[in-house]
Amino acid sequence: MDTQTTQPVPGSKRHPLFKWILVGSIMIVTNLFLNYALDVFYKAPKYEVFCPQPQVREAVLTQEACLTKGGQWNESTYPKELYQGQTVPAQPAPTTVVEVKGYCNEEYTCGKNFEEANKVYNRNVFIFLVIAGTILLIGSIFVSGIEAVALGFSLAGIISLVIGTIRYWSDMDERLRVVVLGIALVALVWIGIKKFNN
Repeated sequence: MDTQTTQPVPGSKRHPLFKWILVGSIMIVTNLFLNYALDVFYKAPKYEVFCPQPQVREAVLTQEACLTKGGQWNESTYPKELYQGQTVPAQPAPTTVVEVKGYCNEEYTCGKNFEEANKVYNRNVFIFLVIAGTILLIGSIFVSGIEAVALGFSLAGIISLVIGTIRYWSDMDERLRVVVLGIALVALVWIGIKKFNN
């Protein structure tokens, strides 16, 4: 009686490296998708919109003209500081040249407006990425049967939280920083217990 032996199908057992390639791909592509979607549907404020750059810029030589344009006037101490304690050199004959008594930062007000708009933008991006990261972390629990997908979503969620926090960290209130770090710690511990309790 002939006995048939079952031969293993070539390639039926995947290499462990395949799983980690899939995990890394899910993590990277998910965050690329989130950030690219933000760039497409929620535009970042542009400096040139708040502070247009004309081809010809007229010199602003007086404080009144500077303040009218929303600029910041900086008084000049020249030549008083330059020649302090020294003999002031002889002045040339009077000319029609206008004496410049200071410097005008014409982009002071529009620059402040841009900074405020950028803070609001970074705050909203932070909120979006935190929500997206939290959804990914929670979603990874429901697909825990597929290890590579679950791990990819978990890492993608963590990276999303990190990116959102970094973007808004400099403008974030100190107390809010403590709250964010505390929530992140609790979330990571909870995910660890849920996923590795077995």
